[in-house]
Amino acid sequence: MRLMEPLGVVQYVVEPGALKKWSDYPVQHRFTDYSNSIGEPTHHTISPFPCQPALNNKLALWTGDICALQVDAVVNSTNETMDDNSPMCQRIFAQAGSALKLEILHDAKECKTGEIIVTQGHCLPARFIIHTVGPVYNVKYQTAAQNTLHCCYRNVLQKARELGLHTIALPVINSVRRNYPPDAGAHIALRTIRRFLEQYGDSIACIVFVLEPCDIGIYEVLLPLYFPRNLAEQDNACWQLPNDIGGMDGEPLLPDRQIRIIDNPQHALHGDESVELSTQLETSVNIGEHAFAQMQGDLDRQRLLGERPPADPLADIMLKRMQQKERYERLLRRAKTEDLSEVSGIGCLYQSGVDRQGRPVVVFVGKWFPATKINLDKALLYVIQLLDPIVKGDYVIAYFHTLTTSNNYPSLQWLREVYNVLPYKYKKNLKHFYIIHPTFWTKMMTWWFTTFMAPAIKQKVHNLPGVEYLYEVMSPEQLEIPAYITEYDMTVRIFAILFSWE
Repeated sequence: MRLMEPLGVVQYVVEPGALKKWSDYPVQHRFTDYSNSIGEPTHHTISPFPCQPALNNKLALWTGDICALQVDAVVNSTNETMDDNSPMCQRIFAQAGSALKLEILHDAKECKTGEIIVTQGHCLPARFIIHTVGPVYNVKYQTAAQNTLHCCYRNVLQKARELGLHTIALPVINSVRRNYPPDAGAHIALRTIRRFLEQYGDSIACIVFVLEPCDIGIYEVLLPLYFPRNLAEQDNACWQLPNDIGGMDGEPLLPDRQIRIIDNPQHALHGDESVELSTQLETSVNIGEHAFAQMQGDLDRQRLLGERPPADPLADIMLKRMQQKERYERLLRRAKTEDLSEVSGIGCLYQSGVDRQGRPVVVFVGKWFPATKINLDKALLYVIQLLDPIVKGDYVIAYFHTLTTSNNYPSLQWLREVYNVLPYKYKKNLKHFYIIHPTFWTKMMTWWFTTFMAPAIKQKVHNLPGVEYLYEVMSPEQLEIPAYITEYDMTVRIFAILFSWE
């Protein structure tokens, strides 16, 4: 602690050297063996991001106050008018003091999306503040958003290099408030930083990732892909990395349009001589698959002759939706009539009060769910019985992973079945899904499940390290949970305090 702090300055300072580096984090030794996989999964034969211990030693993770870091520069993710109301931005302005507002008013005024503006740190321990504006994400303009986000990270790092700065506190620039998917943004951030350090690593001593509790799980899962700490992680990353790993600077690459035209229009098309126009068209129905594009003759005549007409993608989608609706209604009728006391009596799923916005909170206690013994069909019926009246409006779910074991984990197949059975209102009206006391593998599986099976709720999942973080969104009086959860929470906090004293 520094004595005689001027008014407005944080009362404690954390130096980057005191933070645990990424190279010092324990390596998870359980890796998936893809050697016997059926089919041809995505695989990079040569590691695009090989293990480099020197780079791993330049990264640190921090979930505390960004204003407490004594670095050369902190990065402030803001908006175009530089008056963003996000908690981190507001805290930076409050701690930096009124001089920051005056500097922006007279010198900076505004910052364009993807660009940066540098101001003095003023009352912060940091020398400078690098302000940048992340993009608004829209699926229709996905490529533009990706390029802009890459520019944000790259411009921040380039400016730090130009100014001779060696330590940087870097928060997540992409924002859910601007509809940017957190995991997609993390991929761009990590590969951009990796490529920069490969080129200019000598100019940077430490980059501190300043992460919110909802982001720490994503970065713990993705960091080993771009910054592997041993050969096993490097080999595993070859299977886990996406196809698009960016260009030389980590920038998104635009695939060339594949249009092939035969040399002589009078020639018939044979073998590979084809015209591929629909692969790059963003349409809801693939043109080449539609009956109209296939020129298949008179469909009425085919029906009269007893021939089976070709499948219509739109009709198939409508049919599947009708079948799903009918199936859910049948399950709902069963849920209202069957005796489900053997499931409800367990007490692992129930409603517990409302959050600070008046939305019902559904609690799921993982340790009390006997996945290997319970009748999973009846478990699904009980889920429907409890949630059907709740999900008609906004609601949130709090899942407590505290002290769960493998006996509490249902199969991914069953989870996928449940997700597919539940109608759209369940996903639409779910505002937040909190996972309290997650483990590394919980984060890994949650990321995998929401990426490949349940993308509609991906942005709504938040990992919270303790119960106290849940109190920020709901009053303690509204939360009824088993005593062992709060006892475990207190034990973890006591150990954390003891270790911090050592």
